[in-house]
Amino acid sequence: MRPERLAVRVIRAAVVAAMALVLATILGCATAAENSKPAEPPKAVSLGPAKTETEPGAWSPPTFTARQDERDRMCEVIKAYGCTDAAVLAAMAGVPRHEFVPAAVRPMAYRDSPLPIGHEQTISQPYMVAEMTRLLALKPGAKVLEIGTGSGYQAAVLTHFTPHVYSIEIVKPLAEEAAKRLGRLRYDVVQVRYGDGYNGWPEAGPFDAIIGTCVAGEVPPPLIEQLKVGGRMVIPIGPEHGIQRLMLVEKDRPGFVRKRSIMLVRFVPMLREDPTQQK
Repeated sequence: MRPERLAVRVIRAAVVAAMALVLATILGCATAAENSKPAEPPKAVSLGPAKTETEPGAWSPPTFTARQDERDRMCEVIKAYGCTDAAVLAAMAGVPRHEFVPAAVRPMAYRDSPLPIGHEQTISQPYMVAEMTRLLALKPGAKVLEIGTGSGYQAAVLTHFTPHVYSIEIVKPLAEEAAKRLGRLRYDVVQVRYGDGYNGWPEAGPFDAIIGTCVAGEVPPPLIEQLKVGGRMVIPIGPEHGIQRLMLVEKDRPGFVRKRSIMLVRFVPMLREDPTQQK
């Protein structure tokens, strides 16, 4: 083989190896995770709430004054995107986002961007939280299921519309921390469960609305089954590293749903196993 061809091949090999290393780092050493023994699907375990069922009209979300000016400016940005729903903006202005992010990123809590919350998970962009909440078209007293509790921020926003909020998280440390955080901040009507959100929460259903904060390859059939007739589901659909679309799913009658693409989005994947419990 001529020297110049050999040199080209060596350079190409080096580039491929470098790209593989970067990708492995970004994905948290996915190769090592794939080679490890997969964890058993987590058993559903309820972690809350501190309160029992609340009658419509008997619940009032807690109020906070710290960093209110930053929340107000955040809401102005949300309005600039086109989300002008007064009830949604009031909820976004009322929930202290800085309480739902790690201390290291707390100074950036009111930027219009997702932020890391640990375990390769994120808290969604404020505008996305607002728009997904708006699309649910919640009525007072509605029963809502959230797939992907994360830090508990989206669930806290939902309590400004209804006290009947159920949330499932598959990463055990996040589920436990979120349940404690929601209780500490007096969002104690939220019921948090550790488990596989793909299967929903059948014994608590059916639900008036379902919101997914992680991307799935398809709309999970169990969630369609647990959605009431006339109910709405907002969930990102698509491949983890490809084009993802925020979908509005409406159930007109049993076994029949209408799906509408709202916008292109980017979300973390819907996990089926808890990465923190792998053996």
